[in-house]
Amino acid sequence: MAHDFNLHAPAGANKRKKILGRGQGSGHGTTSGKGNKGQNARSGGKTYVGFEGGQMPLYRRLAHRGFSNYPFKQEWQIVNLGEIEKRYEAGETVDLASLLKKGFVKGAEPVKILANGELTKKLSFKVDGVSASAKEKIEKAGGDVTVIPPPEKARPRNKSKAAQAGGKK
Repeated sequence: MAHDFNLHAPAGANKRKKILGRGQGSGHGTTSGKGNKGQNARSGGKTYVGFEGGQMPLYRRLAHRGFSNYPFKQEWQIVNLGEIEKRYEAGETVDLASLLKKGFVKGAEPVKILANGELTKKLSFKVDGVSASAKEKIEKAGGDVTVIPPPEKARPRNKSKAAQAGGKK
C-alpha cells in the first residue's frame, strides 16, 4: 500500500545564514550591516547596560543612601492554635519534628505559634517563638511553653592591630 506523505517545514522555518562582507552585490558588503564608523562598528566596541553615550548614567545621577535591614529579616513559619487543636492529642509535645511529621511546616525555618483558634487540650510546646496571647491560651488549657533561643550566628571578630602584626609590639 503506497502512502502519499507530504512532509515539509512551514514557510519561514528554515532561514539561510546571513553572509557578511562579501561584496556589494550580496547586499551586506562594505560595512557588513554595521552602519558607518562609530563605536559599534569597531571590533570590541561594546557598551554596558545603562550606558548613555558618555552622559552621566541615571544610576550614577540618582542618590543611593541609607541601609536596608531587609536581607537580615527573620522569616517565621506560622502555625495557629486552632490547627494544632485539630491534629494533636492531649499530652503530646508540639516541636519542630512533630510539626514536620504532621505537615504543618516545611524545612527548618523557625516556627512561631499564634493564637488564632481555641485550645482545649493540655500540650507541651517546644518552639522558636510564641505570641503572648497564644502563650496565655496554652497555659490556660494546662499546657506549658518552652521557647528555644535561636543559635548564635558566628560573627568575625575585630582583631587588634597587634594580633594582625603577628603579636609583635
